[in-house]
Amino acid sequence: MVNRRTVMMGLAGSVTAPHMAFGATPREIMWEDLIPPGVPYSEIIGEGDLDMENDTWSPVYDANATKLNEALNGAFIKMPGFIIPFEISSDGVTDFMLVPYVGACIHTPPPPANQLVMVSTKTPWPGDMLWDPVWVTGTMRTQLQSTNLGQTGYSISANEMEVYVW
Repeated sequence: MVNRRTVMMGLAGSVTAPHMAFGATPREIMWEDLIPPGVPYSEIIGEGDLDMENDTWSPVYDANATKLNEALNGAFIKMPGFIIPFEISSDGVTDFMLVPYVGACIHTPPPPANQLVMVSTKTPWPGDMLWDPVWVTGTMRTQLQSTNLGQTGYSISANEMEVYVW
């Protein structure tokens, strides 16, 4: 019979997770934590272009918009946000973009890359709860990716999700 300590020691030697351990408490972060220290949000978004005819504004982002907080790479975190689904089935959504406010990327220009997070989860989030704010808990990676909705700077492999209560 193999005891639990032997199994845990064996796993510890084969798993590389520098910021996470079994039973670890996630680090609670907010959207401002995604911006690297020393980079003010006001320096990410320029004036942009206003289209009076179509009543739209296209922001101009500078190089700071793709600067990521590398201290979060590999971190076990918990953060709130809103879901923009990529694919939805009868079970719910498993791949989505986490955004800082309702409607980001849909009815407005997308936020900068360092304010958008790709999320993948094995447990589907119910389709009838897509407008609810959520807490996402999992391992975060710094990774620039292009999507049809905008460029993202982070990804999370989520192990847990719950409704965010104000």
